[in-house]
Amino acid sequence: MSNRIDYAQASPEGFKAFGGVYVSVQKSGLAKGLVDLVYLRVSQINGCAYCIDMHTRDLIKSGLAADKLALVPVWRDAGAVFTGRERVALAWAETVTRVATTGIPDADYQAAAAEFNDKELADLTYAIGLMNAFNRFGVAFRSTPAAAATAQA
Repeated sequence: MSNRIDYAQASPEGFKAFGGVYVSVQKSGLAKGLVDLVYLRVSQINGCAYCIDMHTRDLIKSGLAADKLALVPVWRDAGAVFTGRERVALAWAETVTRVATTGIPDADYQAAAAEFNDKELADLTYAIGLMNAFNRFGVAFRSTPAAAATAQA
């Protein structure tokens, strides 16, 4: 896989604007591990190899257990491996990411709103939207995952 373009270099102002949202999410008060799980799940749904690689590495560096990491794609069947808050965040990430299919039903919103206050839910949705955007850049421009770059070297 080789990059089509370096979108950050081609349009630094656009990249900087997305970076501002990223910083806002980091400062939002949401747990970093929760946000990283959401970033990974969104990237898995969208098939963005670059982001899957990056967020997997981030979660490993943060000390996430390998068994939990392995179960992210099937979190609904993982029982108590994921906390209630994580399960609600992952469900919200899935319904928002698949908006064209789900339409984000009231039940999905109500479940998320029962777990997260308005600010947290807005910030979580910013994180989901941001990752969906970055996934589209990664897939469109064939961003090379670190593991692939290492294997080529």
